[in-house]
Amino acid sequence: MIEHSKIIYLHGLESTSQSGKARTFAQKYPGMLTPDFSGSFHERMEQLIPILGGRSGWRIRRSSFGGAMGAKFTCEHPDQVDRLILLAPALILPEFAMMNYPSIGTPTVLIHGAQDEIVPAETVKEISERVFTNLKYILVQDGHRLHKAMEDLNWDKIIL
Repeated sequence: MIEHSKIIYLHGLESTSQSGKARTFAQKYPGMLTPDFSGSFHERMEQLIPILGGRSGWRIRRSSFGGAMGAKFTCEHPDQVDRLILLAPALILPEFAMMNYPSIGTPTVLIHGAQDEIVPAETVKEISERVFTNLKYILVQDGHRLHKAMEDLNWDKIIL
């Protein structure tokens, strides 16, 4: 079983560590990291790097804008990440989509809402299939915030 201190949640652009998802996961996995990020994508990545440091064994759980951050970190440091969990990730951002990352085999679970009105599920799926060779794609009947999926999915199976 993984130490909860090796699980990190990266929130979305307009969210914080006090969002409903962050609080739900922090309660379920005591000791899990839920840092706050601010600024541009580049500034947020600069804030993330020291948190993750040179340690390996991370389970990175990210949402939307945080998903793009986590995916970028995983592509650049695949040896540090044991599993990547992406929730409606904004992989369409140029900071990720325009990069020419080699394919990586980090186990990746991508959960996306079929009714996502912010980040197009099909485009994200295409980008993810190109980059992540060990990808499990789960399309749920939900919107961008994945409120229903938060209640319905077996998070222990996905994260641990």
